[in-house]
This record gives sequence, C-alpha cells and structure tokens, in this order.
Amino acid sequence: MIDSHCHFDFAPFSQAPAAYLRDAQRAGVSDIVIPSVGEKNWQRIQVMCEQQSPETQPALYYALGMHPFFAAEHTPATLSRLEQALAQAGPRCVAVGECGLDFAIADADRAQQIEWLSAQLSLANQFNLPVILHCRKAFPEIVTCLKSCPPIRGGIYHAFSGSLQQAHQLLDLGIKIGVGGTITYRRANKTRTTIAQLPLDALLLETDAPDMPLAGFQGEPNRPDRVALVCEALAELRSESAADLSRATSKNACELFALPSQK
Repeated sequence: MIDSHCHFDFAPFSQAPAAYLRDAQRAGVSDIVIPSVGEKNWQRIQVMCEQQSPETQPALYYALGMHPFFAAEHTPATLSRLEQALAQAGPRCVAVGECGLDFAIADADRAQQIEWLSAQLSLANQFNLPVILHCRKAFPEIVTCLKSCPPIRGGIYHAFSGSLQQAHQLLDLGIKIGVGGTITYRRANKTRTTIAQLPLDALLLETDAPDMPLAGFQGEPNRPDRVALVCEALAELRSESAADLSRATSKNACELFALPSQK
C-alpha cells in the first residue's frame, strides 16, 4: 500500500522515525508521500527523503508547496523561493503541495488564497508535476481555479468528503480522490456512498497522519501503518477485496506521482 498523504516530519514521527517506519512496513506500506505546509518545512522533508537509504522501506517522497491554512505566512518572496526550490529539487520530489483553498479559516483572505493556488498550479505545470490539493468550504472556487489552469499532470484532492457530483467534477479535471479515515466513520454516509460508486482508477489511499484519526482511535495521533485499516474499510464499501484495492490504489499512486516502480 501507498500512503499518499502523511506529514511524517511532524511529531510523534519525528521523535522516532525508524520505529514508525518499521510499523508501517509491517502493515504493508511500501511508500509514503510527505506534503509540505510551507517554507518552514521544505528543507526538513527534502533532507529526510533525499538522504534516506535506497534500501529503506517504506520509501519516502515529498511535495513542496504553500498550504492555505498558513496563508498569512506566505509572501511573494515565498512563492519565488518555491519556484527555486522546485527547480533544485531531487528525484524524491513528486508533486507540488499541499496547496489549495481553506475558507473555513476565520477572516480568510480569499483573494490571496486564490492567487497563491493559481500560482502553484502554474508551477506544477512548469515543472511537470501533479498537485496535492487541500480544500475546505471552497469547492466551487477550487474548481474554477483548476479550470483556469488545468494541471497537465493531474493531481489528488486530499481528504475528499464531498458528493458524487463533486467527485465527478474533479475526475473530469484529471484530479484523483484521496480516501482517508473519514470512511471509517459510519456516520459519514455521504462520503462512504460516494467512494463506493467511484471508478477504482480514481482512488488513492491516505492517512493525513498525525491528523484525521480513524474511528476507534479518536484522540490519538494517526499513523501511516493505519492506511491498512483505511484499505479494509474501503473493501467493506466496495465489491473489490482489500488485496485488490491495495494493488489498484498503489498502481494509481505510482502513476500519478511517477514513483520508481512505474518509471
């Protein structure tokens, strides 16, 4: 399995990374994609991934971007440095992100967020990379941005919890769907029903660890090994087995992020 969205540079993983990687490997995780949140952790995740031994499993990959939740920290100079960082990034850099729109933030500067996202969509095309998208309370606006600057390498809408109609709008734009812990909650009927109906080649697994704890683990930091539980929950909703879902979603992730097994 591939965890397509895990903040592995955050605590508690940063305190004992080898132990958490061992747990993930035992659970069947082969690769982890680590999105950044802003300039403050670009270098940290880059070093973590690019200095990892080629033999170490799970293999770590990263994305560079400007998360909308931290929009107040971003400046035009940050954007220029992001372009420079992407130009200098090594082969473990597989996407631009985490980027997007978050209008759930109090006093959000919506126009500024749209400007940052549009610029990052352009950078993704400039460097031939997919995008990792975050969106809260801004679905129509993010679709407008994607239509204005379509990502040529596609992308993933992380932590999807929308309707079937919204999912198909994303698929029509070349954006895949990130399936995470939300589907482990039986009360999330809309999301569970939607995910059950989507084509298999649209889906990627994710944890968003240490955030988005799964049902039964509320109050605990989420972990990348629990992507196996997400896969099991997905199998309960669909006709495919967990093994088939693991293979298919991993193939989808490898193709989207151009991971070595698909190059």
